[in-house]
Amino acid sequence: MAMAAPAPRAWRLAGLAAWLLALALFATGLGKALDVPGFALVLADYRLLPVGSEAFFALGLTTAELALAAALLHRPWRQAAAWGAVALFLANAAALSITLWRGVDLANCGCFGVFLARPLRPWSPLEDLALAGLALLATSRSR
Repeated sequence: MAMAAPAPRAWRLAGLAAWLLALALFATGLGKALDVPGFALVLADYRLLPVGSEAFFALGLTTAELALAAALLHRPWRQAAAWGAVALFLANAAALSITLWRGVDLANCGCFGVFLARPLRPWSPLEDLALAGLALLATSRSR
């Protein structure tokens, strides 16, 4: 019986990238899910959303992160989920950049919800851009 040929390196790398992204998205989504109202308050501190819409966005972002994490682990959905992650991370980087540009001082960027609070720093958008790059790598088709 012949053994199956190993997947090309790009496919294996895309699969690894998808698993790493799923882990990151699950961690951030879980942190937000544990206190969605608290995460809504963090979003209000950005002063980017219409007043009163923060809870809607908090629930939507939390759900999107957890759904993308799950979809990245399901091979038929992996490519679409990776593109969704690219969009999410680019939107996050844009929101962080705008907030920095406006000089808003945030004690908690909200990346992990209200738990593991990290202040917004000049390199915070770069973290999301790096994750967007990893998500681009995960968009490669795998077997």
